[in-house]
Amino acid sequence: MTGTMTTGTTAQPDSEMQALKTRLKATWESGDYGVFARYLEPGALEFLQRLNLNPGERLLDVACGAGQLVIPASRAGTDATGVDIAANLIEQARQRARTDGLSAHFDEGDAEDLPYPDAGFDVVSSLVGMMFAPRPDRVVAEALRVCRPGGRLVIGSWTPASFIGGMFKVIGRHVPPSPLMPSPMLWGDETVLRERFGTGVTALSFERMAYPLAYPFGPAEVVGFYRTYYGPTNRAFAALPEDLQDTLRHDLEAHWTEHNRATDGTTRLDSELLILKAMRA
Repeated sequence: MTGTMTTGTTAQPDSEMQALKTRLKATWESGDYGVFARYLEPGALEFLQRLNLNPGERLLDVACGAGQLVIPASRAGTDATGVDIAANLIEQARQRARTDGLSAHFDEGDAEDLPYPDAGFDVVSSLVGMMFAPRPDRVVAEALRVCRPGGRLVIGSWTPASFIGGMFKVIGRHVPPSPLMPSPMLWGDETVLRERFGTGVTALSFERMAYPLAYPFGPAEVVGFYRTYYGPTNRAFAALPEDLQDTLRHDLEAHWTEHNRATDGTTRLDSELLILKAMRA
C-alpha cells in the first residue's frame, strides 16, 4: 500500500486502473473495519473536535468506514453524510444510524468520483481514508468540487515517519505495493499537500496530532487482531505462503514491541497524524 514516492498520478490504461481499484475495494471489504475501528474511536473523537462543526452544517466524510466520524457528528446535530468504497462497511454504518435513531446518511461511492452535486457540503473531511485512493489528483478535485466556496476541508493522514507509516514499510518489504499509485503516506507531507491543493483553497494550515493506539492485549495479539480485522494487513498475509507469513508476523510483532510504551501486558503508543485545514476558494 505504500507505493512509489511520487507526488502525482501516472496515467495508466483504464483496464489496469480498474483492476487495481477492484483489488482495493476487496482489500477494504476484507477483515472487518467496523470491529477494527472500535479501538480507534478515542482518536477519532479527538479528530472530530478539530472539525469545529456547528449544528446544521452539512458534513461529508470521505472514506468514512463504518461511520466513526459521521455517527457522533450526527448525534451532535450535524447534517452528516459518509461515503466509502466498501459496501459492507456502509451497511454497518447504516445499521448503526438506525439503531441510534440518527438521520446520518451513508452512500457506497468512490472518493475519485463522488456521487454528490457541486458545492453540496459546508465541510469535507477524511480521517486516514482518502489517502488510500490511487489517484490523489482526482480525490483532491472531487473534494474541492463538492465543498461550497468558503466551506472547510479537514483531512487527517498518517505521516511517513509515523508508527503506522513504519508498519506499512514493514508490510511493503514482504508484499511490494502496486506501482500504479503513489505512496498514500505522501498525504502526510505538507509540501506535497500544498502542491496538490494549489490555488483551490485559502487559509491553508497544518496541525500534527499524536493519535492514540491502545489495546488491552500485548503486541503479538495486536498483530493477530490487525491480521483478522484490518483489510490491508489481512490481504498482505493472504498474499504470502505460510512460511513467509510467519516472517511477516515476526517483523510486525517486533515493530509493535519496539514502540510499545505499556509495561502491563497491554499495548499503548501514538502514531503521528498530519491534519490539513483549509477553506475552499
